[in-house]
Amino acid sequence: RRSSYKAAMSKKSDIKEMEVVDEKEAGVRARVEEVLGRTGSRGGVTQVRVEIQDKKGRSIIRNVKGPVRVGDNLVLLETEREARRLR
Repeated sequence: RRSSYKAAMSKKSDIKEMEVVDEKEAGVRARVEEVLGRTGSRGGVTQVRVEIQDKKGRSIIRNVKGPVRVGDNLVLLETEREARRLR
């Protein structure tokens, strides 16, 4: 029993370490400024212009899956990529 208890404790510590890593990669907050249109083969993706909250005045175009409207807050895992504009 003691050996299984130690194994269980080590597994719990591994889980805590994984949770700490996830908190560090929380993402960047962004607010939807404008809805540009629907895209995707069936229109399931919405193209929006978002303003990044960390850097003042920086806005980029992103594709969002699911319902979204002006004023919504998004959490972006990366801010380097920008979506291509609709034609």
